[in-house]
Amino acid sequence: MDAIVVKNLTKYYDGFLAVDHISFSVKWGELFGFLGPNGAGKTTTVRMLCGLTRISEGDAYVAGYSPLRELKLVKKVIGLVPDVSNLYPELTCWENLLFTGEMYGIKKEELVNRAYELLKLFDLMDKKDSKFKQLSKGQKRKLTMAAALVHKPKILFLDEPTIGLDVRSRRAVWSMIRELNENGLTIFLTTHNIHEAFNLCERIMVINKGKVIAAGNPTELKRRFSGSEVLEVSFTGEISIEEISQIPGVIKASRSGGSFKLVVSDPISVIEELVGKARSRRISLNYMYLRGADAEEVFLKIIGEEHA
Repeated sequence: MDAIVVKNLTKYYDGFLAVDHISFSVKWGELFGFLGPNGAGKTTTVRMLCGLTRISEGDAYVAGYSPLRELKLVKKVIGLVPDVSNLYPELTCWENLLFTGEMYGIKKEELVNRAYELLKLFDLMDKKDSKFKQLSKGQKRKLTMAAALVHKPKILFLDEPTIGLDVRSRRAVWSMIRELNENGLTIFLTTHNIHEAFNLCERIMVINKGKVIAAGNPTELKRRFSGSEVLEVSFTGEISIEEISQIPGVIKASRSGGSFKLVVSDPISVIEELVGKARSRRISLNYMYLRGADAEEVFLKIIGEEHA
């Protein structure tokens, strides 16, 4: 059996359908991305898989165990990093790790060795005796991940692991996620950060309004949903966005400073038209850059821009 198997998983809150009969599976050793806008049902799904919210309909198996019927066994084989770092603010890094390990019944000598191992792994040895509340946001996320791994789980659930982090801290957490996965850990990553999912995950499932609407690896999703390319262009003289928007092959046009960003279905004909307009007005092109659709543009196409 795969690491996670979900069958018609459903959650109602007072008649509101938050998760709508979804089915999927996650392979052992996979770094799986569960992507969707805020309110799509991502966190609710994770809470059901981890036994924190009761399943309304359907079933799931996590490492072969059902959260409905074998919750104690599920909790032994999973680690959970919630979207908000939830360790004890008055305890030090060291004390938080020991306390978490004691809750799992880990023997003292083994626990001490494991705590040292995790502090080194997450580059927190110099913060060993610092209180959790004194750490930076990035360090808090690292320690929360370390605590979730103290009992050596088979599957790690990460719910918005980099939310609120600066670029440097976010990249450091991404690096740790990759390293953990390369060492064999199965990771279920929940995020609304499109670039995070496309950069990290082998396979991605997109959920919106409680329903699965797309799935595949990043390359497959780009191929299936881009259907267009992006042309960036600027001129030495003035030309209106209304005029550019009317060029055949231009799907969408926007302006940023002195340049235009055009989503185009037929780049060659659009380029020819732009060159012709520039010549007729006796102005020049400053630059022109053509690229494929990026992760954000693919994501908007998948979920529908009106819901983004």
